[in-house]
Amino acid sequence: MALRCDLIIRDATLFDGTGGPRTVGDVGVTGERIVAVGDLGGASADREVIATGRALAPGFIDAHTHDDRAVLCGPSCLHCKSSQGVTTVVVGNCGVSLAPLRIKGDRPPPPLDLVGDSGFAFDSFGEYAQALKKTPAAVNTYALVGHQTLRYRVMGEDLYRPARDAEIAKMRQMVAEALSEGASGFSTGLWYKPNMHATTEEVIAVAEPLRAAGGMYFTHMRDEADRVCASIEETLKIGKRVGVPVWISHHKCSMPENYGRSVQTLALLEASASLQEVAYDMYPYPAGSTVLMPDRLRDDVRVIITWSVPHPEFAGKDLAEVARNWNMDQRAAAEKLSPAGAITFQMDEEDVRRIMAHPMSVIGSDGIPHDEHPHPRLWGTFPRVLGFYSRQLGLLDMETAIHKMTGRTASLFGMVDRGVLKPGAYADLVLFDPHKVIDRATFENPKQESEGIEEVWTNGVPTFRAGQGLTGETPGRLIRRHRA
Repeated sequence: MALRCDLIIRDATLFDGTGGPRTVGDVGVTGERIVAVGDLGGASADREVIATGRALAPGFIDAHTHDDRAVLCGPSCLHCKSSQGVTTVVVGNCGVSLAPLRIKGDRPPPPLDLVGDSGFAFDSFGEYAQALKKTPAAVNTYALVGHQTLRYRVMGEDLYRPARDAEIAKMRQMVAEALSEGASGFSTGLWYKPNMHATTEEVIAVAEPLRAAGGMYFTHMRDEADRVCASIEETLKIGKRVGVPVWISHHKCSMPENYGRSVQTLALLEASASLQEVAYDMYPYPAGSTVLMPDRLRDDVRVIITWSVPHPEFAGKDLAEVARNWNMDQRAAAEKLSPAGAITFQMDEEDVRRIMAHPMSVIGSDGIPHDEHPHPRLWGTFPRVLGFYSRQLGLLDMETAIHKMTGRTASLFGMVDRGVLKPGAYADLVLFDPHKVIDRATFENPKQESEGIEEVWTNGVPTFRAGQGLTGETPGRLIRRHRA
């Protein structure tokens, strides 16, 4: 009996997500799963897409996001992700997660506001998981529980000190509960002021439940500038002591005096990978973005304001220009703008390329979806890797680029049947034109759809079509790390 599918995509150039060579063939989908790959000339489907000259790949996995609230507020909040081929996002990074925390009225202290100034309405991680089930997103969600979230819940405003033993015990219990209720790991943001007072021993103690649960440790390290190598060593120590894989968020060498040091950091990571499980994500831009911190500004590093509570009219403006208009120095201007967000041009392009090309890297946008004038990585990360770094520069071939966005990420994170084109895998798919795909988001005009992404499916359901935009469908689900 001839195979009958819900969907067949025919004559596509197939990138299977493994890094192996591209092929030309068909992919059949029934329900939420891929049922066949290859020559499906004898099969039929309710819908057939002729994809001659176009590429089909697993849906992109955004390895580092702050989409914790965006995944709960409807398809339009994730237009930035669906339109660039993303079908799965990793939330709860940098020590910041929506759960388990309830805040009434007051604005959360930075950097908790990376995920917005509201939405902290969950007494447990289980409540957040239930909210994702009740109000699903257009993308799948893989969630971490954040250290600062726990510190704020347990320590209140008294964050600028090491946690006491009783507080550590409470946080450790909350990590255990979150892991049992759907979290896949624990993240820290030790670079941020409310968390920098946490000792290495505090982190190890709070992270201990990861061992039994088979979770992962993720970190925005204590320093990505002068002490970047020491921070890597601390990260590795935590992973060894807890006995779990470690993940370094948005790896970089920050500030001009550290340009070129990726040669050192990558050598250190490569050597360490032979002794323990370690990997990292990165984004394809020489500028980062987070909350504005007046005391960390430098005159030799350009800053763009992404949002400001007291002065929203300056979103998108250079801080130096704002300071000149106010006839004050940049730190004083930043204090007047705060609370606010910023884009900081703190990296060297050669380091970005070296870090991206290294075999240990995967791609994460680190986009901040609620910024008024966001970093262009929110809308352009994945097409930028494909169009600019792969096709135009030849930094890495397209098979490798896609592997870093799909199969490698899924394997490292323990996402079962994700990130690959094979029978039985979930039908998370992106159809694109490999000759045209490119980012269009810029630092001046960041909210722009990329070019060349033609259609996107999450769990077999279309979520985006070029020329039509979002479909309005929300087939995403909470997915959990599978312990090998």
